[in-house]
Amino acid sequence: MHSSLAVHVGDWIKTELLEPQDIRINTVAEHLGVSRQAISALLNGRCGLTAEMAIRFEKAFGVRAETLMRMQSTFDLAQARAH
Repeated sequence: MHSSLAVHVGDWIKTELLEPQDIRINTVAEHLGVSRQAISALLNGRCGLTAEMAIRFEKAFGVRAETLMRMQSTFDLAQARAH
């Protein structure tokens, strides 16, 4: 897969789930039971998505955890190939 097709899952969550509904980071963090810093790091691409966090997003937003984890894996592979 071409690296330009690999989007960080945090960026996707931000632009496709949170921004259209005007959901704030603090609200997401509270709802998911995690720190604001953890959500911010994910949404800004400073860390990857964990399986546990994928399940939390699945329960909150209905996006399958497997789909989110595949996005993360695709991004990670593209990054590794680029280097």
